[in-house]
Amino acid sequence: MANRQQTVQYTKLFINNTFVDSVSGKTFPTINPSNGEVIANISEGDKADVDKAVISAQNAFKNGSPWRAMDASARGKLINKLADLIERDTVILANFEAIDNGKPFTDALLDVEYSVACLRYFAGYADKIHGKTIPADYGFMSMTRREPIGVVGQIIPWNYPLLMLAWKWGPALTTGCTLILKPAEQTPLSALHTAALSKEAGFPDGVINVITGYGPTAGHAISSHPDIRKVAFTGSLEVGQIIMEAAAKSNLKKVSLELGGKSPLVIFDDADLNEAAEIAYNAIFANHGQNCCAGSRTFVQEGIYDEFVKRAKELAANRKVGDPFEDGVQQGPQVDDEMFNKVLGYIESGKAEGATLQTGGKRVGTKGYFIEPTVFSNVGDDMKIAREEIFGPVQSILKFKTLDEVIERANKTNYGLASGVITKNIDNALTFAKAVEAGSVWVNCYDAVVPQCPFGGYKQSGHGRELGEAGLEEYLETKTITIKLPTNH
Repeated sequence: MANRQQTVQYTKLFINNTFVDSVSGKTFPTINPSNGEVIANISEGDKADVDKAVISAQNAFKNGSPWRAMDASARGKLINKLADLIERDTVILANFEAIDNGKPFTDALLDVEYSVACLRYFAGYADKIHGKTIPADYGFMSMTRREPIGVVGQIIPWNYPLLMLAWKWGPALTTGCTLILKPAEQTPLSALHTAALSKEAGFPDGVINVITGYGPTAGHAISSHPDIRKVAFTGSLEVGQIIMEAAAKSNLKKVSLELGGKSPLVIFDDADLNEAAEIAYNAIFANHGQNCCAGSRTFVQEGIYDEFVKRAKELAANRKVGDPFEDGVQQGPQVDDEMFNKVLGYIESGKAEGATLQTGGKRVGTKGYFIEPTVFSNVGDDMKIAREEIFGPVQSILKFKTLDEVIERANKTNYGLASGVITKNIDNALTFAKAVEAGSVWVNCYDAVVPQCPFGGYKQSGHGRELGEAGLEEYLETKTITIKLPTNH
């Protein structure tokens, strides 16, 4: 059952299947964003700890090690066992997500469910990764093998702590890699608990390592480590650029990046108004607006614009904000004071630049990092709230006239993570889906992310893909083996 007093059992680094103090002995607090109070003090890892974790992961990846010698189907069974244990501890993990991140407990339950589904999807792929035989010329027989890339570093954000862990661990473990994960310093609790579950599941020593700490120290040590062969990062564009530079300078390690977005959701005047308003509402306000693919630019055709704004205002004004453990709460706090102040700053800029504040715009209460669901109308393309990623509960509604116009405006951004279109006209839907520069296009829905389909962005929203078969490619090398055939046959 929901429990805001959930006991925190694991606070140390997880290296070689053991919880250990950081080399420095330092700790840092993880804060409950609902009240600003310290939940627990967590071991603060840095370069020395990453070095230890890399050695552990290297040993686990050596030829002849239990992990490398394991049948692919057995890897799949282990991942499924981990999924079973996560499912068993659903309530514990959901409690941690609600306490540490601030998301409503009911939303946290869904995150655990989706995490389990993701791991099960990749577990099923473990014995289905294979190469090809190639009809080579000149009397050769050639074939390819798909092999794990080796030791990988993974750096995940705070907005979906457990789900992002599953997105990263699933393909890495399925392909046979070993890993060092750095969870966000704001939300380490679910990752540490899941590390304990991986040991309970029976993963060999060194396959999974978790280093808690800060980006400039622990994160930099991962991205710049010469013995880590690939780094996967989900987070901001600015940090993604830093990671890519460090990876290039250290050893040209492979990099996959899932970064920010300023995603357009386009609503044509033939749409069902109630349905469209509800889809747009969820597209921006889900997870407190702390979603990289949030529909943060709501384009509405002029014929229904005014009526849409009324309904959007009503939905936002009725959204219940409060304690994540209270019944009926739809929105908890922003994750920390930095994000809280950043979002409030964007709201002030929207007002200053001439957008019309329809509802919200203020802090809720005096304790914790709660912000009212906020709706702006009459937003111009050049306003800061229409150009930059806010990562908070702020809906910007823009007006458009024609399909060609809205395609051009939707693409006028450095980002390209996601997009959506709501219409009953299949021609408009398909034309938009073809023309929009985004890694995902949702038609008459939004944020429909499933484990089976690749997810990632165009332009500065990153490169590489997560989920689906494409997600496995990021963790595999291709080896060509060519054999000279006898010439007398």
